Amino acid sequence: MQDKKVIVFGGSGFLGSYVVDELAKRGYNVTIADIYEPRHDTRHNAFVHCDITDPSAIEETITQDTDIVYNFAGLADLNDAIKMPVTTFQLNVMGNINILEACKKRGVERFVYASSAYAFSKKGSFYGISKHTSEKIIEEYFSRYGLEYTIVRYGSLYGERADHHNGIYKILKAALEDGKIVHKGDGEEVREYIHASDAARLSVDILEDRRYINEHIILTGVERLKMRDLLYMIKEILDDRVEIEFNAKEYKGHYRVTPYHFHPNLAKKLVTNPFIDLGQGLVDCIRNINDEITRDNEIR
Repeated sequence: MQDKKVIVFGGSGFLGSYVVDELAKRGYNVTIADIYEPRHDTRHNAFVHCDITDPSAIEETITQDTDIVYNFAGLADLNDAIKMPVTTFQLNVMGNINILEACKKRGVERFVYASSAYAFSKKGSFYGISKHTSEKIIEEYFSRYGLEYTIVRYGSLYGERADHHNGIYKILKAALEDGKIVHKGDGEEVREYIHASDAARLSVDILEDRRYINEHIILTGVERLKMRDLLYMIKEILDDRVEIEFNAKEYKGHYRVTPYHFHPNLAKKLVTNPFIDLGQGLVDCIRNINDEITRDNEIR
């Protein structure tokens, strides 16, 4: 795939950086487009500073020889979206349209969009609505202009590169710093966690199989786990040195068992095998966050 040029908007971010690594590993010619410089090793990838709210910057970034564009950029935190609806739509809808317009003008072969399990859910507030809106716009760009796409609805992701926007990162950091996890729910909520490196591998697999062109793909883990069980797993990993508190009254905006509600536009679920075991993945995340806390304390 050496001849394929791929631009990854949001490639400096959590999931985007894993996808960049996977693309480079398979021989794609990768350019990261982001407002932040990459925090991870990018010796084999180019970097372009690009704000998705600036159409001219995007048109300069997506050159005539660009084959594939991924869009991981935008606001990805559900709680932040509830607080900032205008910013959410500026980034997740208008920013995405700006990228689509440039793809159309440059004759891009394929557009891959990072959507969410909340896209067709009654939960998810402004975040879910922004993702649903962008999905419909992408479909219309194909219908009107022939821009082929794959929409990937990601579920609950975790990994060592996560930051304070990620649910498991917040839980683990609270456990390590405070010795206490306060969960805004009753613990009966069910999630299917997938490590970001597994999700990245599948996110590149879709490029190499024409069955996924103009399709909606669901990417979640294969292990269904109640939040209560996850929290007690973390407590056990940390030698029971963590207090757990449940606060169901504050559980708003998130789904309990499934984000999906009936809609005629169905998606195919793509699973990975083998996959990173959740317990081992948590240990790796804990080690990474502990190192981060240690560095922060040394700076102080």
